[in-house]
Amino acid sequence: MSPQPDDPDRSRFAPEELGFDPEVLRAKYRAERERRLRPDGAAQYRRAAGEFGYYAADPYTERVDRETVHDRVEALVIGGGFGGLLTGARLRQAGLTDIRMLDEAGDFGGTWYWNRYPGIHCDIESYSYLPLLEEVGYVPQWRYSPGEEIRQHAIAIAKHFDLYRDTLFHTRVTELRWDEEAAEWQVRTDRGDAFRARYVIVSSGTLTQPKLPGIPGIETFRGHTFHTSRWDYGYTGGSPDGGLDRLADKKVGVVGTGATGIQVIPHLGRDAQHLYVFQRTPSSVDVRGNRPTDPEWAASLKPGWQRERMDNFLTIVTGGHAETDLVGDGWTSSARLQRQMLSGTVDTSLSDEDREYLDEIADFRKMNEIRARVDEVVTDPATAELLKPWYRYMCKRPTFSDFYLQTFNRPNVTLVDTADHGGITRMTENAVVVGDEEYEVDCVIFATGFEVGISGVLSGTLPVYGRDGIPLLQSWSQGPKTLHGFYSNGFPNLFHLGSLQNATAVNFVHILQEQATHIGAVVAEARKRDAHRVEPTTAAEESWIATIRAHSRDTYRFLAECTPGYYNNEGKPRPHTNSFSPGPVVFHDLLRRWREEGGLDDVLARA
Repeated sequence: MSPQPDDPDRSRFAPEELGFDPEVLRAKYRAERERRLRPDGAAQYRRAAGEFGYYAADPYTERVDRETVHDRVEALVIGGGFGGLLTGARLRQAGLTDIRMLDEAGDFGGTWYWNRYPGIHCDIESYSYLPLLEEVGYVPQWRYSPGEEIRQHAIAIAKHFDLYRDTLFHTRVTELRWDEEAAEWQVRTDRGDAFRARYVIVSSGTLTQPKLPGIPGIETFRGHTFHTSRWDYGYTGGSPDGGLDRLADKKVGVVGTGATGIQVIPHLGRDAQHLYVFQRTPSSVDVRGNRPTDPEWAASLKPGWQRERMDNFLTIVTGGHAETDLVGDGWTSSARLQRQMLSGTVDTSLSDEDREYLDEIADFRKMNEIRARVDEVVTDPATAELLKPWYRYMCKRPTFSDFYLQTFNRPNVTLVDTADHGGITRMTENAVVVGDEEYEVDCVIFATGFEVGISGVLSGTLPVYGRDGIPLLQSWSQGPKTLHGFYSNGFPNLFHLGSLQNATAVNFVHILQEQATHIGAVVAEARKRDAHRVEPTTAAEESWIATIRAHSRDTYRFLAECTPGYYNNEGKPRPHTNSFSPGPVVFHDLLRRWREEGGLDDVLARA
């Protein structure tokens, strides 16, 4: 009799019953992790700034001169991604007509403005990921939307809610300073603007500033280089749909095999004369199964369909119970494995020890399936072995593709594993060097991702001075102090979007939508009461921090055993105790009840 998946009797999970030996896998995971550890950790990367600032320049929209702005607005929203767009939409619905949007990019879209590389798609089902579909009147054309469809939807939201009216693009806020007498914020920017705003909402995101590998000699390379988030179609030809015809006579190297590399490498492998894929750690690559939207299904949708689908997806992937899985994809089928990293419902019928053991067994089974798929698809055994991920499922962001593994069956594609060398050794004028072997290339493309947690107030790149000129980071020197993650005592009318002391989920746009709805409701009530300040008491902050700590689920041990990556600070994890571990479903219900049961009385009482 096969062992039942939720049976805590460990004697039933002997290697002969399972078909694998858990201890052998644990040892293999440890050994593969050790191969990739570097003493410099996250310092192995360098910022796309200073002499490397050109890697972050906007290649899509020309920066134009404009007059400086010296006026006043009711609300300033910093960030033009989905968080900012959703907030702008909810503020419009709350009755605010005087809204200013601001972003460093040349248009709306956030990470979807910057990322336009060939093959780019969302890995969350589009019917749940793209927000405000019913409000805008749109049904995505694909189950997993391509990046351009997502970017155009962002633009459609901005137009629908009239957010272009007073927007400052290619502009960065350099200072926020509270004026207590006027009860508003003084705002300064890198374009010389100096204006005022009653409310400021920060939604600057974390996936906009590209990072580069700190490869010795990178500056000596005489070929062409660029980052995937600033794709150079002038050099490659083609479009996000592919057809990179100008690479037909080029030897190309791509650095990075994470979520971006998985999507772009099939196009580079098809179109380049030769492609070298420089890999430190392979990703887990599961079946994608993308398909066009069924027109009959789209025509059958009833009002409220998207909310139902989003709630269903969120409930399932955070461990809750739903009668029907409306999405039925790789995320919902692996919900149990995501509990190691993401907040949500936990099965309390088992002890922590038994639950962790059973989760680990389920994890081993899933990763064995993913590794078996590599053997099924990749014809060369040696290459297949290098492409197998040896770590727990959520150690790196899971990926999905029906084209990536197949690319390594092409004769013009070479996989170069760099794990034993701590990554790429160096670059010369015409080559990438790994160990003692040189790989001559005409172009190097960095699919190395973004600086995580650099944007916004926590990084110090956006100085904020509250009441009596106190810097926000000084006020938070012993740790962030907020109510529900949104606002802090001493910093009136300043709202934050993000996961800090808030909720998180794999579909973070759903989280942002709930946050924007909450902010819109708070501002609407402040206007109704003629309250000029939205600010929690210190007692409310302390109570919320105590709640976060009481319910925190530290993932440190799990991350410490993971292969190095941005999830665990390149093998040097920090305790993750700043999100609401019961999960977003519980948290969103908490916010609704808080608003309905008089919670705003305390927040607005200081007006």
